[in-house]
Amino acid sequence: MTRYKQPVSVLVVIYTAGLEVLLLERADHPGYWQSVTGSCEPGEALRDTALREVREETGLDASRYALTDWHTQNDYEIYPHWRHRYPPGVTRNTEHVFGLQLPCPVDVQLAPREHLNFQWLAWQDAAEQVFSPSNRAAILRLAGSGHEHPGALK
Repeated sequence: MTRYKQPVSVLVVIYTAGLEVLLLERADHPGYWQSVTGSCEPGEALRDTALREVREETGLDASRYALTDWHTQNDYEIYPHWRHRYPPGVTRNTEHVFGLQLPCPVDVQLAPREHLNFQWLAWQDAAEQVFSPSNRAAILRLAGSGHEHPGALK
């Protein structure tokens, strides 16, 4: 039986107080850089998805840091080359944005099937490096918010 992804996901921007942003290079598309992302499992709360995805993709225990729901949703068309992962006929995804603030850049433990490399970049460089428009918007929002509580912005 094929197990499809749900078209509900999280985007977790991992950053420092100095606005350095962690980016991960996708294994299935070298050169594509992004923040932590992942689909919700059936019945899983969004915060739990964010905690799980951060652990799976970086080895970090996000519960030890400031994980914040930014109360932002992005509805976007799923790239055609990734639609086979979703149920037939599903073409759109709803992404929920979180931020995870760390005190300083740290080395992470990558999931080799998902990511090839990681880098910490200044927010301006990170915003330019990511391939996803919603990831870029989240990084720009982080930088413009004073970064204490990006979710409080309207």
